Parts: sequence; structure tokens; C-alpha cells
Amino acid sequence: MCLQQLSPRALFMKTIFHPSSSRGEANHGWLHAKHSFSFANFYDPNRIQFGALRVLNDDIIAPGMGFGTHPHDNMEIITIPLEGALEHKDSMDNIGVIESDEIQVMSAGTGVYHSEYNKNKDQPVNLLQLWVFPHTKNVTPRYDQKNIKELKTPNAFYPIVTPDPKGPAMWIHQDAWFHLGEFDQEITLEYSINKPGNGVYVFMIDGEGSIAEQSLSKRDALGIWETDSFSISIKKKSRILLLEVPMQH
Repeated sequence: MCLQQLSPRALFMKTIFHPSSSRGEANHGWLHAKHSFSFANFYDPNRIQFGALRVLNDDIIAPGMGFGTHPHDNMEIITIPLEGALEHKDSMDNIGVIESDEIQVMSAGTGVYHSEYNKNKDQPVNLLQLWVFPHTKNVTPRYDQKNIKELKTPNAFYPIVTPDPKGPAMWIHQDAWFHLGEFDQEITLEYSINKPGNGVYVFMIDGEGSIAEQSLSKRDALGIWETDSFSISIKKKSRILLLEVPMQH
């Protein structure tokens, strides 16, 4: 892409690269966790959050194991299983199992208790869990889950979370847009920011790609802000998560 095609803001875009190897790590035997931001015993003053995105945990839970009942409040919690099945129970009397191609959203609001367990006794579950600060505190807690197969668009980014309660995707109490892309061919795409002032945390689940001459491999991430769009070149067999969030919250 030649320079005259770029918007003035794109020329001054800011980025921060978080290689996979720089994430925090905790291995408890039953749980092997990687933390993109400070969490539990992992603390890095330069890695507290990315805008309204507070947590991005990459968890592998052993068969039959999981997190016992614990509380949350005033946080939007999004869970995306990559492999296996996760069982959820909460104080709102919800019981559900989510698998790959499904997504779960819980608005903790005024307060909720829940537990999460590996549903299977013979294989681990690998999931991504994200916490986003809401734009409104003390909302009524809610739980929802959805099969996202109907949202999928081959070799393109499709929305899985938006601020719109009436849209086809899941929704949260924040001006945030999450897109997932699964690619089986090399392609270059342009992403346009949905709301001025938002940034995007690009998380390479699998595969390879590049943005602004920064190469990305499996579990690498790139934070991007102070731009209204950016271009991403993607290699074959890649899965990528784009997490657009307000930089001020």
C-alpha cells in the first residue's frame, strides 16, 4: 500500500508488540495459564491492560478439573473455547457447556458467582478468557452463549462481540468490537476502527501475519492505536482475534 492511500492518522499510528514468549506463565498442574496482562502472580507495570481490555488469559485446564465457585463484579467476561468443552455454572441458575465455535458472555455487573470446569474427563480444554471494563457500572448481571458458526465468513474477519444488543453477534456493555478471522489462503485486509479513539489488540491465535512491517506468529499480539484503519497481511492456516476497545474508559 503506497503512502498516499493512507489517512493522515494512519501515518502516525502507534503500536506495541507483545511476543508470545513475553506473556506471564503459571503452571499449577491442573491449570497451565498464559497471561497477556498482569494477572495473579504475574505483574508487569507496563502490562496492566490495553485500554478497556484488562485480561487476556490463554488457559489449558486438565481433564475434569476447573475453577471452583468465585465472585466477579463490574466486568464483562468473554470466554472463547479453542479446543475441548467448558462447563459453566453461576448464581443466576445458568448451567451451560461451551465448545469450540461457541462463545460465552457474562456481564458481572452488581455481582455474580460462577464456576468453570473441563466437561471432559479424558482431554484438556484450551480457552481464551477476556475481561473488559464496562462503560456502565452496577448493571444487572446476565449470561449468554452462542454458536458462532452462523456468523462465520471464510477468509474474512466477522464480528463475534459488539455493543449492539439487537445484532447477530454477542454484545457487552462497552463500545467494543471483537472480530474473529479464519484463513486458508494468503490475503491482505484493511480493518477500519468503529469508534474514534478506540484501539485494537491483535492476537494471533494460530498462523502468521504482519502489520506495519511487524511479523506475528502463534500467540503473538500487537496493540494498535491513534489510527482510523490499518492493513494486515495474513498467511495460510491462520486464526486471528481482533479486539477493538476504547483506549480511555
